[in-house]
Amino acid sequence: MIKVTNLFKSFDGEEVLKDISAVFETGKCNMIIGQSGSGKTVLMKSIIGLHRIDSGRIEYDGRNMPDMRMRDIRLLRREVGMLFQGSALFDSLTVMENVMYPLEMFSSSTKKEMELRAKFCLDRVNLPEHSYHLFPSEISGGMQKRVAIARAISLNPKYLFCDEPNSGLDPKTSIIIDKLIFEITHEFNITTIVNSHDMNSVIEIGENIIFINNGLMAWSGTNKDIYGAKNEDLNDFVFASELYKQVKMINQ
Repeated sequence: MIKVTNLFKSFDGEEVLKDISAVFETGKCNMIIGQSGSGKTVLMKSIIGLHRIDSGRIEYDGRNMPDMRMRDIRLLRREVGMLFQGSALFDSLTVMENVMYPLEMFSSSTKKEMELRAKFCLDRVNLPEHSYHLFPSEISGGMQKRVAIARAISLNPKYLFCDEPNSGLDPKTSIIIDKLIFEITHEFNITTIVNSHDMNSVIEIGENIIFINNGLMAWSGTNKDIYGAKNEDLNDFVFASELYKQVKMINQ
């Protein structure tokens, strides 16, 4: 579980996050949603530790990260997996080498053990074995995303952060990636936080959702609660299209 309490963050004197408090539950797909410029990306980066917050608490299972010594922060980061928006695979490394990279950096496993772990992760995300020795440029965008997920879980993380995981993917592939993130979260009991503006993802896998608006946490609930939400800003964001407005009316 990750718990954020009374979090404030500003840049050049301008408050971007204002008294954010939220709980991101273990074994669930937790989602941060909001319009561009709302502060959702700053919130995720603050939770990870890429931004130093002005005040507040960020607790990883009771450990307050802002109070940690650098050595403890490094240890904590070994428990964190990150799925970047553009996959961020190394072009000069093969699929297998990309997945093995965190293991080489942070584990004391033998090469054989690392290869077995990498193969397990690649198999878990349904990558065919013939792709293991290909380079990222030689596989599709959807396959690249699966490799990135395999790399993110290679160290068996307790916490998984996904930044716009469906960015650049077609609708069918996006559904596959959503399902994969959902399954891995439950299978390995991970605290997963997904930063997204993809409403299909929100409706499909949003088990615990917080809506950020103008730096404030304006709403929280589940993908089922969202249909009956009375928050006008949330409804304008989630049900902006005519199709989603019809879906909302059907589900009310």
